[in-house]
Amino acid sequence: MNLPGITLNETGGTVLLLSQPVPDCPPIDSDSLRALLIQEGFGDCLLDQAAIAEAASRCNLQQGPFGLAVARRIDATVTVDIERDDMTATLTLTAAQGGKPASFGDALAAIAQAGVAFGIDEAAVAQACQAGVCSALVVARGQVAQNGQDAVFDVLLADTVDRAPKLNEQGLIDYREHGDIAVVAAGTALMRRTPATPGVPGKTVKGRLLAARDGHDTGFESKLDGAKISGDDANLLVAAVSGQPIRVTAGVMVEPILRVQEVNMATGNIHFDGTVHIAGEVTQGMKVQASGDIVVDGMVEGGQLDAGGDIQVAGGLIANANLHAGGAVTARFAEAVQITAGTLIAIGDMVIDCDLHSLNQIVIGVNSPQRGRLVGGSTAAALLLRVPLLGSNKGGTTQVVVGTNPELEARYAALLERIESEKAVEANLDKLVKQLKAIGDPKHMLDRVKASRQHAVQVWGASLTEKQTLEHELELALTARVEVSVGVEGAVDLMFGHKPVHLRREFEVGSFSMNEQMQVLFVDLEGNQLVLG
Repeated sequence: MNLPGITLNETGGTVLLLSQPVPDCPPIDSDSLRALLIQEGFGDCLLDQAAIAEAASRCNLQQGPFGLAVARRIDATVTVDIERDDMTATLTLTAAQGGKPASFGDALAAIAQAGVAFGIDEAAVAQACQAGVCSALVVARGQVAQNGQDAVFDVLLADTVDRAPKLNEQGLIDYREHGDIAVVAAGTALMRRTPATPGVPGKTVKGRLLAARDGHDTGFESKLDGAKISGDDANLLVAAVSGQPIRVTAGVMVEPILRVQEVNMATGNIHFDGTVHIAGEVTQGMKVQASGDIVVDGMVEGGQLDAGGDIQVAGGLIANANLHAGGAVTARFAEAVQITAGTLIAIGDMVIDCDLHSLNQIVIGVNSPQRGRLVGGSTAAALLLRVPLLGSNKGGTTQVVVGTNPELEARYAALLERIESEKAVEANLDKLVKQLKAIGDPKHMLDRVKASRQHAVQVWGASLTEKQTLEHELELALTARVEVSVGVEGAVDLMFGHKPVHLRREFEVGSFSMNEQMQVLFVDLEGNQLVLG
């Protein structure tokens, strides 16, 4: 294309249109000028459409020569942005318009100039430069620090006894039947320990290191009776003897099991360091003491059972039998007996004229949800009594106490005394430090006194933490309740903490509890509330 009197000239990246009037020249329009720019190799440049239109108009009207900038070359731009956490860098390329495109080297130089020194994705950079344009393309990522994993202890047995009570948010124990005694033979693999792993430091895209925590490494507990570490694998715990596997925090113990047919005058009393399994009965006046569990397949008739763990009786408890367990006590029925449990008492059917004490809960009628009954005697549970029928029109007064934990209250009272003593020790040491600073320290005692005071502060702080824990447990007693799934009959004396309520009328299905005003309430199935006192 040839437009008479019009030439294009580039200077410093700017394209000038020069016009020299030619007589009898045909009219010129914007399209003609754009076509000339493309023909002369300026089509990729940034065209100034307004200047082109003005040039066309002046070519047709103006009598003298003129020059006008109608286009210019624009180089590609490279922008690098880094996120505020320095963990990501992005690249933005604007395409060149007749100017220099962004090369791979240009992009890398811009990334380096922005301070990015780690985690650069060169393949992504090269692809973006080849395309010539991109927007906020991630071209570098930091490495997040990875904390190490703590040591893990995996039990390798299907059945183990875990005597540590599992509490829900209400402080109650989830009841379950223990079933038969699990037994392992010597040499059985009990638990595998996976050692802790070291942390892997991270790094930002700017190369700053991010610290990582190593996993907390702990070994098997030092004293695991009946178990040993395998000679072939330092991370494998195996049974050293045959017996009942007992799960502890970082290991499994194997408790020896003593099996007898019956406990009577012929066998004599039993005192055993482990678990005792009695296939028959425990007869009048006989004693069974075990550091572990006691399992009785028959009845206990007037005997005395004392277990560090749980007591399980498949039959009933009668004739002034006396049972004490550090854990739970379960039986089919109970009449005229005394039971004390550290966690739970669960009776399958009826309880008549018994003395029951549990530091957590008592559940009656486990196997007889419509017939189970608590009649007479004295029953005390820290958090919950659950029974189908409470009391009887044919029996005497049934006494029930909930919301108190004498053992916990005694511990709390002793702790308060200890805190006062620790506080006094710390105060005296603090006074001594001040005196030594004031009068001098000729015997060089100040450092030792300071160390003693610091230790006293730590001991006092630990006691205050323990106080908070005990106060939380004591507060749970305010949520104690008595649940009846069939009803209440006869004379029942309820005691919530130290607040007595005497029930002398029948109640249907519902629960007894204490409200925020320290009033005892009965709530039925429909949610109706009755204030009892």
